[in-house]
Amino acid sequence: MTQTSERVETWEMVVVHRVFRREFGRMPDLIRGVLNGDRERAGVIAAWISDLTTGLHHHHSAEDDLLWPVLLQRASLESELIHRMESQHEELSALLDRAETLLPEWTVDATTAAGAALADVLEQASTVLDVHLAEEEIEILPLVSEYLTAAEWTALGKRGQEALPKNSKAFVFLGAILQDASESERAAFLHLLPPPIRLSWRLFGGRIYERAMARLDDK
Repeated sequence: MTQTSERVETWEMVVVHRVFRREFGRMPDLIRGVLNGDRERAGVIAAWISDLTTGLHHHHSAEDDLLWPVLLQRASLESELIHRMESQHEELSALLDRAETLLPEWTVDATTAAGAALADVLEQASTVLDVHLAEEEIEILPLVSEYLTAAEWTALGKRGQEALPKNSKAFVFLGAILQDASESERAAFLHLLPPPIRLSWRLFGGRIYERAMARLDDK
């Protein structure tokens, strides 16, 4: 086993996890609240679901490529735990793939039946995700602090950033990340971003996020 000489801070992963917990948790109710045939409303919700599932796929893909192999090599005594994390990723991937298959039908017709099928799958995904993220935060992140270098952790973070949209949707994701952050977490997370992004967030990015969420919540 190899321990690193420096312990990395993993708080930002917990902050990002809150987005997936919160948004996947509320999607089933939003879907079920759409009136039969209301394609416009279904389209608004479906677009956010698509962005969320894409974001979670990329988040887990980065861990599959850059995290689990390193931990399996350096924290071999925890191999059962790490393989369980991999299995949970596979289970979530199958559920998200199923949701992505159901999404176009609901988007086009917005029938109650299609919405119910989609909501049921996302409810299952939310349940699995809650269990997975809780275990990852309790069991895996301490291993990350012990066995990964700062450079390796930074590479994982950059991989996630590369998957973010390069248009105004980037501010929607940033706002979703900051929504449940404490003041100290918010300041620290913004400090990780390039100065032009921080300035853009202050000038207009926050309003982009607020408008997107108001539309999603039908306010």
